[in-house]
Amino acid sequence: MALNTVSSDRLSTNVKNTNFTSSEKQDLTNDLKPLLAVQDFADDITPLLGASGGGNKNLIINGAMQVAQRGTSSTDLYYQTIDRFRTSYGNIGSVALTQSQQQLTSSDTPYSSGFRYFYRAALAGAGSVNSNGFIGISQRLEAGDVAQSGWNYTSASSNITIQFWFRCSTNQTFYMALTSQDGTSQSYVFAFTASGNNTWTKITKTIPGAANVQFDTDTPANAADRGLTVSFTPWYGTDYTGSKTLDAWSAYSSSAEYPDYASTWLTAGASTFDITGVQLEVGNVATEFEHRTFGQDLHLCHRYFERISMYLSTSGYPFIYQRQKRIEGVSVTSPDAGASFALAGVTPSGSSMWVKRSSGGGQYTVDIDAEIA
Repeated sequence: MALNTVSSDRLSTNVKNTNFTSSEKQDLTNDLKPLLAVQDFADDITPLLGASGGGNKNLIINGAMQVAQRGTSSTDLYYQTIDRFRTSYGNIGSVALTQSQQQLTSSDTPYSSGFRYFYRAALAGAGSVNSNGFIGISQRLEAGDVAQSGWNYTSASSNITIQFWFRCSTNQTFYMALTSQDGTSQSYVFAFTASGNNTWTKITKTIPGAANVQFDTDTPANAADRGLTVSFTPWYGTDYTGSKTLDAWSAYSSSAEYPDYASTWLTAGASTFDITGVQLEVGNVATEFEHRTFGQDLHLCHRYFERISMYLSTSGYPFIYQRQKRIEGVSVTSPDAGASFALAGVTPSGSSMWVKRSSGGGQYTVDIDAEIA
């Protein structure tokens, strides 16, 4: 049964009519989302919404910031707290940057939209302005996931849309980048800012495809490798900034990743940079955030990292992962077994491992890591 008409207080015409404002499209999305599971209806309504429709629309994993297998606070680099979000920083003086998972309260604007956690990057004091300084937060997406998302990424008439909630202690103009990794790397940079200091602001941006954007899927290894980097950037020094065109795809350059940055946030002292509700979807409309259960997000995160507690003995112990990992060559370590932790003569695969202690036995934490470095 193909559905051709919809009657409501907003619409009593053919759903294939695309002459609607963005606000009207959002209203339709909210009203009709429960019906998208009906395939005939989805086929008819998708062109109107400008989106893929249905579930699994969010290319970002753990966008609600609810899974943090490794811990909730760290001053170390890269993947340390909220799963799938990578933090890097350096050359900002003696001040430390802490990445952490924080809880929202009912006084926070995103709370009423179902969010309970957010990511925070916090400086312990005022940072130093150095040309080689940088602070970056990113999620790295597999090439195959983007290539098979439904986005016709080489066409300027096909769009993806990103949305997120943002708050900072000291406001200024910040920049965000989407960077394709394959072929000649391309990046799309746009500016964003909060509506005020310590004020949650919802940011949305629709991004078209471009002829030079490329995602390689010719081999399983290439499909599982980094294809698209989604970057939130609190600060970059002038070694990495320069003449960069905004709101358009252009060739990536490590010496001009962004326009020059103001140092207001960096030097204010004890600055914070908060994000939650990150969603990247196919289409020209920022639709309602796709809330997943904790179990669903954890399962998606397990493709990249899994922390378990297991008994280790000198004879070794086999373990089958919760789910197949992104790559075969996983890294298996134990943060608390120290030098006595060892592989039991069997190279870990993408689905299982065999580990042991060189002496004694006991219950220890074991990490299986297949993240995109």
